[in-house]
Amino acid sequence: MSSSLMHHRGQMSEAFRTVMFLSASGGLQDAYTYIGRGKVFANAQTGNIVLMSQSLFEGDLARFCHYFVPVLSFALGVAAAECIRLRWRQAKRVHWRQLVLLAEIAMLFAVGFFPSEWDMAANALVSFSCAMQVQAFRKVHSYPFASTMCIGNLRSGMDALVAFGHTRNKQLLWKSLHYFAIIFIFALGAGVGAQCIALFGAKTIWLSCALLVVSLCFMFIREDLPELETELKK
Repeated sequence: MSSSLMHHRGQMSEAFRTVMFLSASGGLQDAYTYIGRGKVFANAQTGNIVLMSQSLFEGDLARFCHYFVPVLSFALGVAAAECIRLRWRQAKRVHWRQLVLLAEIAMLFAVGFFPSEWDMAANALVSFSCAMQVQAFRKVHSYPFASTMCIGNLRSGMDALVAFGHTRNKQLLWKSLHYFAIIFIFALGAGVGAQCIALFGAKTIWLSCALLVVSLCFMFIREDLPELETELKK
């Protein structure tokens, strides 16, 4: 038997059922901060950087800070997730990615209590937690992906689809469907979030917490995964 077919008991950080709840949560978070917290993107930092640059050249320093804070928070969130990985990657009882999710859930739950006057702090915490998630969860069934943004997933999905059309390799079709499904779930989360903001206001973010709790629960299940498709200590 070739090494690519070997299996072992793996932790479900890369399983699709885990990832789909992460992606729905990511879409909801973007809708939450943009619609409910002053038109700031929690995940799409490219948009924030464009608006930040525009405000800087217009001399609007208050608006500049409005977009600079989430960008800085996102960068710090990436660093925080990596520090957790380096500190806890050898832990036996809990996986470091579970610690990341626990921290994210706690921060997002706190954001639900923030009044509208605290929008900048709310956006900072949501961006920080989003960055931790995107840094910690970077693969689904061994395919690189992002759970909190779509542009890379769209590129990868179309790349795999074109390759399938050229080679007729069904594995490439399966790969492209993974990416398109994740994009759909992200969009679904954003749509649900947009509708819920009108009903629940700032507390809509607690729905994101609930989605992350589901992913966290899945991560306590261990299943047979291909040897080359899982990196337990990465």
